[in-house]
Amino acid sequence: MSTTASPLAPAAFPEMPPIAGVELAAHNTGLRYKNRSDLLVVRLAAGTTAAGVFTKSKTRSAPVDWCRAALKASDGQGRGLVVNAGNANAFTGSHGIASVQRTAASAAKALGCAETEVYIASTGTIGVTLDDSKISAVLETVSDSLGKATWEQAAGAIMTTDTYAKGATATAEIDGVPVTICGIAKGSGMIAPDMATMLSYVFTDAALPADVLQELLAKGVDKSFNAITVDGDTSTSDTLMLFATGQAGNGPIMKASDAKLKAFKTALLAVLQDLAHQVVKDGEGATKFVTVTVSGAKSNKAAKTIALSIANSPLVKTAVAGADANWGRVVMAVGKSGEEADRDLLEIRMGGHVIAAAGMAVHDYDEGPVAAHMKGESVDIEVELNLGKGKATVWTCDLTHGYISINADYRS
Repeated sequence: MSTTASPLAPAAFPEMPPIAGVELAAHNTGLRYKNRSDLLVVRLAAGTTAAGVFTKSKTRSAPVDWCRAALKASDGQGRGLVVNAGNANAFTGSHGIASVQRTAASAAKALGCAETEVYIASTGTIGVTLDDSKISAVLETVSDSLGKATWEQAAGAIMTTDTYAKGATATAEIDGVPVTICGIAKGSGMIAPDMATMLSYVFTDAALPADVLQELLAKGVDKSFNAITVDGDTSTSDTLMLFATGQAGNGPIMKASDAKLKAFKTALLAVLQDLAHQVVKDGEGATKFVTVTVSGAKSNKAAKTIALSIANSPLVKTAVAGADANWGRVVMAVGKSGEEADRDLLEIRMGGHVIAAAGMAVHDYDEGPVAAHMKGESVDIEVELNLGKGKATVWTCDLTHGYISINADYRS
């Protein structure tokens, strides 16, 4: 965790109200960090439903496997959450699996629930054995502190190379009943999600069945966490979970397509996108937030593939870092994507200004406004393929020397 916040960081952590049925606790275990919390424990009210999306990495961590299995075994019920920072408990063999099982058992005893109703996550260095006894020691007395941590303290407890705590909140109504959504996230590097981000947890007091919750989350992730990239690397620990305590007392909802959920869906997506954008804005070494929009593709899927090709290109990202409107690198990224494109139909805009079209640079275009735009903290790159109706937007950041420095020194 850096002591200097990203230049793109929000001015302050947002004001986030409590969620009925959610009790937070943040502790220091001494696993890696000194003088800061590195363990988040959450107790959830009886009847809380849960949903999750997880990394598709073939070298996923033991906690990810545990959460997937727990969701299935509990039929989407949730009573507890335990997250540690500083050690990913990934690629730690049978010891890692046993560690998760011991932690779940300790948490279940402390929270008074079944082990399969407890969700576990770890983030930090890969390949280092986790001393879970330090977590269990905290869990033995955690009941004394549950409900005392703030959202900001909860978000701070799960940080690694993050430079600021990330939170977002929104409200909506379900059939006239007010409901609240609050979420936290951590992530800064190893961000190219194939489901979610490194770790993110969202809570609501809405009453929603687990299958409805799962469908809402799966749809929301595609336009939020699955549309961001910092460095093109997918974490072994990516986890996004959504918990609904039911304490708001809204009427029964049986399908995700229920019209009564329209406002809730909008609010949920707003929270997910806010958190996802904050992850990008905290990208390791980032100085610019970049929005890449591709339209006119053969399909939405093709548009997203092309947008990610642009967003993940080191040449594009370093050009942005240098405030260089090098549209030739964008052309290169479109061409290498593998999706259909026609150079003579391609149109490229930066900051809303057309700088290339019909297979060449626009004659005598004014570089002044474009150069000014590239020097700002927010950069917009737009590509029109003129082949169809497919469209997608993804978000990334620039690539600076800071990224190298942070990752070269990460384990030291």
